[in-house]
Amino acid sequence: MEQATMARSFDYLPTSTTKQIVKHDYYTLSYNEKYEQAEWVAYELKRSYVRSSNYDRPYFIEDPKVKTGSADWRNYKKSGYDKGHLCPAGDMAFAFNAYKDTFFTSNISPQTRDFNGGVWNRLEQKARYWATKYDGVFVVTGGVLEPNLKTIGQEKVLVPRYFYKILLDNSNGQYKMIAFLVPNTKSNEPLYEFVVSVDSIEKMTGIDFFPKLDDKIENSLEKRSDYKDWSFK
Repeated sequence: MEQATMARSFDYLPTSTTKQIVKHDYYTLSYNEKYEQAEWVAYELKRSYVRSSNYDRPYFIEDPKVKTGSADWRNYKKSGYDKGHLCPAGDMAFAFNAYKDTFFTSNISPQTRDFNGGVWNRLEQKARYWATKYDGVFVVTGGVLEPNLKTIGQEKVLVPRYFYKILLDNSNGQYKMIAFLVPNTKSNEPLYEFVVSVDSIEKMTGIDFFPKLDDKIENSLEKRSDYKDWSFK
């Protein structure tokens, strides 16, 4: 990855509640061993990354960089839940090594099939649309990890009730931000119905999403829950 991209991405990384940050070439994650999945995955989605490909889908494998060991894919077998990507393979289709790296089990979370193939897929496609329209966006996404929820498999992988996706755009120092909180279930609602403030997701998760941003900018952006600066066409 280009050095400039790495520096930019680092500036936008969230805090980790677990202190287990794992860096791959094109995305970074914070792994939560208790719940056997990432609490967030963060990456820059450049305009040049958005392209179609015909790569063969690799098998999911455990992430060698997760010191505590990421969950075995077999936890998902016959669970009724999809192995839902957090950093989508479709966001990394510009090169096979980048695409392949999205198939670590540290980058998946249990998602209902109707959610994964429905509203969540629509949101992922919208993120790629914005990356193209706004010449790249920074993305942070994950499940809301809470105690006492359903788990799957021998390793007790938590099934989140909600997933979030936060996008930050920086166009020559002019920032805009949008956040989505989506229930892990089927929905035909338009995407803007799921727009919330970043502050509300921070309260749910205990994560500070953009600690390196100037405080004044961060506070102004994170309290907003409107979407007027983002095109939903």
